[in-house]
Amino acid sequence: MFVDEVVITVQAGDGGDGCVSFHREKYVAAGGPDGGDGGKGGDVVFLVDDNLNTLVDFRYKRKYAAMRGADGGPKNSSGKGAEDLIIRVPRGTVVSELSSGRIIADMSGDEPVIIAKGGRGGRGNARFATPTRQIPKFAKPGFKGQRLELKLELRLLADVGLVGFPNVGKSTLISVVSSAKPKIANYHFTTLSPVLGVVRVGDGESFVMADIPGLIEGASDGVGLGHEFLRHIQRCRLIVHVVDVSGSEGRDPIEDFKIINGELKSFSEELSAAPQIVAANKCDLAAPEQLERFEEFITSKGYSLFKISAATTQGTRELVLKAGELLKGLPPIKTFETAGLPEWNPSELSDDKSFEITCDNGVYAVEADWLEGIIRMCDPEDYESLQHLQLVLKSSGIIDRLEELGVRDGDTVAVCGLEFDYIS
Repeated sequence: MFVDEVVITVQAGDGGDGCVSFHREKYVAAGGPDGGDGGKGGDVVFLVDDNLNTLVDFRYKRKYAAMRGADGGPKNSSGKGAEDLIIRVPRGTVVSELSSGRIIADMSGDEPVIIAKGGRGGRGNARFATPTRQIPKFAKPGFKGQRLELKLELRLLADVGLVGFPNVGKSTLISVVSSAKPKIANYHFTTLSPVLGVVRVGDGESFVMADIPGLIEGASDGVGLGHEFLRHIQRCRLIVHVVDVSGSEGRDPIEDFKIINGELKSFSEELSAAPQIVAANKCDLAAPEQLERFEEFITSKGYSLFKISAATTQGTRELVLKAGELLKGLPPIKTFETAGLPEWNPSELSDDKSFEITCDNGVYAVEADWLEGIIRMCDPEDYESLQHLQLVLKSSGIIDRLEELGVRDGDTVAVCGLEFDYIS
């Protein structure tokens, strides 16, 4: 099954929590805090694998999560960082953020690309010791890893793209000029997915040709099958427009040419301006006057015309040599400009710092996902730890909101399950 577009979710690993610990040793009365930092969460890394040629594996698994960093330990032991999650994709995969459409990476090279960054480990209580706070009984939780919803699009890397109506002989052409073995039959839409073939021009010279499923009128608006694969032509350096000049399908070759070029232009102005040569296929079956009329039209438009018969290989060698000659003067295969990773603040406080406060039977309940890590690391028996929590509640606006709702001294406030009496 050929799949060239999927949506997946990636989650980088969270950082490990810092440790609350105090040095314990015989004959050492007050060893002081020695809690270590948590380890870094694993990144999500994409890597090109040339053994893959479709995104079908992502159709069945859509969520990918890296491992969490290890928690810090006593004796200033830092937690172990988690291993990165390596996701292998076919060469030519374009990775973009689903919500904004910004391109994060174009997987055309061999270098691995970090797609989502793991969270930094939380600091242990040894980090919070000061001359005035010598026994801190709190530590920091690990930072959250980056989470992204991604769109993966496979855009084949080919030097030459074959375009044209269904059943004009594109599959036959690629089968005789390369080692590719596409399905060939006398009916429309025989080719259901792009086919790549390596075309040998001479000693040490070759190029990659792609057979794109047949286009029909309205393809750029989603009609037929070819519209799903127009994106694969975007990278091609040269387009070979195959036209059936025999009229075996009852169509006018000139109209066919105009329609396909119109669809290319509707899909992309840049694509319509790409270098193009025309292959007049089935010329051995065409009436001389019809072939002459088509040749006059094509040459008047400034295109090079090659009269070929793919079935008998007539003219195919000349077409291949011309394509190889033109490719020498053309720019390399197009790569898409990337914007990199979206801005991301790995702070333990969420960017929006959203929270919800409800009052039920005199108990003010505060719910906020970003507070859970802080509450987890808070020691209710330690004054300094509670003082740190109060500072967070004040800076985030929760205290002000409680006062707006009418909280009074002695009222019960529950923050993510931790209950305490409110004191102004």
